[in-house]
Amino acid sequence: MFIHGSTPFVYSESVLIFSMEIKKINMFQRLRDFKVPSAVLDEIFSNEKDLKTMEESWAELESNGMKHDEIAEAISKIILDELGDEFIQSLPTEK
Repeated sequence: MFIHGSTPFVYSESVLIFSMEIKKINMFQRLRDFKVPSAVLDEIFSNEKDLKTMEESWAELESNGMKHDEIAEAISKIILDELGDEFIQSLPTEK
């Protein structure tokens, strides 16, 4: 009985974690679509503080009615502007 009673919690927790991971993958891919280098995104996504900041910004823009492509475009512009052309040019060419 105890195992059965805890199963819905474990299941819902797993679904929540999976859903969160899918959102991160979607953010990563949309930012790649707007030419943010994967090396830069890897750095952002591996840093909990940076990722949290980006997720919060994304959610705020979404709550203001922006579509995901509009959000990705706005955030990618900020990232690329902060990095500068010289830094972007110094990264290895991506395939």
